Amino acid sequence: MTAVRDGLPDGRYGRSADRHTDRKLKIIGGVLGVALLGVVGWAGASYIAGQDLSGRIITWDAVSDSAVKVHLEVIKDKDARGVCTLRSQAADGSEVGRKDVTIAQRTDQVNTDITIRTTKRATNALLVGCQASGTH
Repeated sequence: MTAVRDGLPDGRYGRSADRHTDRKLKIIGGVLGVALLGVVGWAGASYIAGQDLSGRIITWDAVSDSAVKVHLEVIKDKDARGVCTLRSQAADGSEVGRKDVTIAQRTDQVNTDITIRTTKRATNALLVGCQASGTH
């Protein structure tokens, strides 16, 4: 007959003291995880709150082999000023045009049409970004 053992072999699967260490590590890991989430949330909120200008391209049209017409909408504080950078690319992905547009109107929403001169036929128009440059 085979002898039946009660319990696990000694020293093979850990000791009861390791349970205490494992619990400590779980608590430390949880605290560090919550701290990391807090830092990421704070960084995201700071980034969004720091955006004085927010722009988007409403429409664009390659009007010729050397120009793209873009309708740009910018949302901002009434007295904020800034610069939005637009670029255009050809079918092969190369940049064929770039333009910085100054936004200085004293309104909270600016809609403007811009023509970007290109070196060859463009297949798109992209908003690189908008940066605040001070207030009036």
